[in-house]
Amino acid sequence: MLEVSGLHAGYGAFAVLHGIDLVLRPGEIVAVLGANGAGKTTLNRALSGLIRPRSGRIVFGGVETTQAGHDAIVRAGLIHVPEGRRIFPNLTVRDNLLLGAFLRGRAERGRNMAKVLAIFPRLGERMGQLAGSMSGGEQQMLAIGRGLMAEPRVLILDEPSLGLSPLLTEALFGLIARLNADGLSILLVEQNVIQSLAIAHRAYVIEHGAVALEGPASMVADDPRLKAAYLGLA
Repeated sequence: MLEVSGLHAGYGAFAVLHGIDLVLRPGEIVAVLGANGAGKTTLNRALSGLIRPRSGRIVFGGVETTQAGHDAIVRAGLIHVPEGRRIFPNLTVRDNLLLGAFLRGRAERGRNMAKVLAIFPRLGERMGQLAGSMSGGEQQMLAIGRGLMAEPRVLILDEPSLGLSPLLTEALFGLIARLNADGLSILLVEQNVIQSLAIAHRAYVIEHGAVALEGPASMVADDPRLKAAYLGLA
């Protein structure tokens, strides 16, 4: 579904990613873990076409997308829910959701809207409300719902639990597991190690822009190198 090999990327003269290899198979949740500054967001931006890799290869659905633009990548079905939600605060919930289908899924907007509101009934109660006036948890629901409006083949979730309370975080991870159970392939990019590994099939731990540890989620969780890679501890 998604194959990354030898990926190098960065900003200007500053190199961030140093030869990332990663695979996401159909129907999987793959967790990408790492401390702040490890390179997780840069990886997401490269996969989504927001920055162009310096070298390496990205293949999505059997088609190389290494140098493709972000609009082409969205149309192909690789949908990125960014860190910080990035909703449009001065637009209504309804309009935010409809914008999710701007490039992909437009023909089925009504059906997809009904699906999103079935997953997030709270959004249905706030369709006319300005998105910026909602709570953090509701805004995260909206950000994920907007991504689902584009009929993703793969959904990239970038730090979805950031800023949420423990109770909302637990509910969020339960939701991610349910979306995957319905067949959605998910790249879960997180700092929340324990809950990410509890729902993921496989995991990659990134340290200083390179993969420090990878394998089945249960094996990564039990590996003593996890603490060293994630926390920088010996």
